[in-house]
Amino acid sequence: MKKSAFFLCFVLLLCTQSCGIYSFTGADTGDADSFQVNFFQNQADLVEPGIDRTFTLQLQDLIQNQTSLSLANNNADLIFEGEIIDFYVAPITATSENTAAQNRLTIAVNVRYYNTLEPEKDFDRRFSFYYDYPANAQLVGDVLATALDEIYNRLTQDIFNAALTDW
Repeated sequence: MKKSAFFLCFVLLLCTQSCGIYSFTGADTGDADSFQVNFFQNQADLVEPGIDRTFTLQLQDLIQNQTSLSLANNNADLIFEGEIIDFYVAPITATSENTAAQNRLTIAVNVRYYNTLEPEKDFDRRFSFYYDYPANAQLVGDVLATALDEIYNRLTQDIFNAALTDW
């Protein structure tokens, strides 16, 4: 019994360790060892303080948590850079009194991705996502924090998928 349990553990260890190619996130980093995320400057017409720094850090954290790449300040194998180009609120549904029943916060970022080892994977793309909230709520405090968290989670995952998973 002990021998079969040991053998099963050994086989599982080999399957998960193998050549280091398999990733539970589906990420394919190729031969890359490092990445860098340059500061995403906020160039939106409506400026919300701090969103540029928070977005940059969340993208760094996502890549660090889902890959074995090390974060570098310069000369990295994979480089992410860009800017926040849109931050706006728009009404999306109306009431019978012609007032907004729901508003939508939309954030868009332009991302330039450079793979110095495989330049054919480079891209320059726009990513955007939104958060809907009741029109009678103010976009401050917990409402804003929840909106930004949901939008950033989706944006960073979409950027990660476009760059490293070929989705």
